[in-house]
Amino acid sequence: MKLAVSGKGGVGKTTVAALMASAMRSGGHDVIAIDADPDANLLAAMGYPDPESVPPLVELKDLIEERTGVKPGTVGGMFKLNPRVDDLPAKYAVDVEGVKVLVAGAVKKGGSGCYCPENALIRTLISHVLLDEGTSLILDMEAGVEHLSRGTIGAVDALIVVVEPGRRSIDTAERILRLAKDLGVNRIAAVGNRIRSAADRAFLVESVRQISFLGFIPYDEAILEAERQGRSVATASPAATRAAEEIIELMEKTTGP
Repeated sequence: MKLAVSGKGGVGKTTVAALMASAMRSGGHDVIAIDADPDANLLAAMGYPDPESVPPLVELKDLIEERTGVKPGTVGGMFKLNPRVDDLPAKYAVDVEGVKVLVAGAVKKGGSGCYCPENALIRTLISHVLLDEGTSLILDMEAGVEHLSRGTIGAVDALIVVVEPGRRSIDTAERILRLAKDLGVNRIAAVGNRIRSAADRAFLVESVRQISFLGFIPYDEAILEAERQGRSVATASPAATRAAEEIIELMEKTTGP
């Protein structure tokens, strides 16, 4: 199962990604979670004790130069578009309760040629895990689809857009939907987060008509407290954990073995 998770900053996207990664692992999957958000918080959300000690792969200049043939920051020159990445999960992933977590870092935007070696490494790594049939993936992205390419989009079982009951969250979801369709992503679903009432749920269903909902994660102060204390959000709220497990169970039914 390969799931890419996106959504507006601040909607609890990384919390949802952590909950789903834990649910996949509990369901017997061999899981790799890749944090590809510029504001990398997935390790913290999963309760890793010292998340700041794990640098993003995009900051490992020696590794990038070794694999691509170009030193990061260099303008011009030839570099490998498909560098070797098959050994990176074993070398750089951090094990958190059975989930292998890779902090990739953000794909750089804006046409800056000097960033291309970093992009080549991260995109190739994501493509490698997407195409690995023996591994399930949670890809925690920023509010966009920059990490996905037309060559690997068919390997994604679903692009999951996290939304909360708020207009700006819904506007971002609609923008992500447009970007995804332009790229050729057809399997798009939503997860409602921080749901306090039936009215919140009804508001989202009514407002986000173009995307079907896989499920809804209830609001729980225990999750906020876990985040403050650096504990795993996956064990903080039984209701949120069960909601994530139901989402994964639904995905298993719709994607097959």
